[in-house]
Amino acid sequence: MKVADLIDGKVLAATMREEIRQKVTAMKAEKGIVPGLGVILVGDDPASRSYVTAKEQALAAAGMHSEDIRLPATTTQEELLAVIHRLNETPEIHGILVQLPLPKGLDEAAVIRAIAPEKDVDGFTPVNVGRMMIGEPCFLPCTPHGIIQMLLRSGVETAGAHAVVIGRSNIVGKPVAQLLARKAPGGNATVTLCHTGTKDLASLRVKPTFWSLPLAVLTL
Repeated sequence: MKVADLIDGKVLAATMREEIRQKVTAMKAEKGIVPGLGVILVGDDPASRSYVTAKEQALAAAGMHSEDIRLPATTTQEELLAVIHRLNETPEIHGILVQLPLPKGLDEAAVIRAIAPEKDVDGFTPVNVGRMMIGEPCFLPCTPHGIIQMLLRSGVETAGAHAVVIGRSNIVGKPVAQLLARKAPGGNATVTLCHTGTKDLASLRVKPTFWSLPLAVLTL
């Protein structure tokens, strides 16, 4: 793959959504299980509201169950944690997604830690981050996982490649670097992780086999 080549994320996303729809249909028929996701939105941030709506539409198209929980910006920490605890204990809910960022005054780290790791579909809890680091099965952060799927499904050979990741956020940059480096399909690359402390970023332009700009590359 040349640096200038483009990957059409929308086409790949449509393919993956159809694959998921078929798996959900089979799960319903064979096991009587309907995957359920609890989606929590606190406040009325327009971008967050748009993201949550898109996720709920994708769930409906896949035949999954969604419990849409929208809370006012005045929600207290204790009230939000109580909602998460209820979803942790609800058998029909197999995954929990708290839309970030949260309104000021709420402890984002404590909210993430409150989610049961087995229901942490964002892959943000310390348990799932640790599992990802050592290569154990777990939920993966959606954008990094999407980037790896785009590379795999586009036939990009990552093994032995030099990948440059720009950004070290816990949500995108660090997980992308870890997934590219792990011993697995879509991995086995040598990774350079650049960030605000990187000097002379332009000097890396001629060296990597491909670049990964996590905040821009995914258009699912």
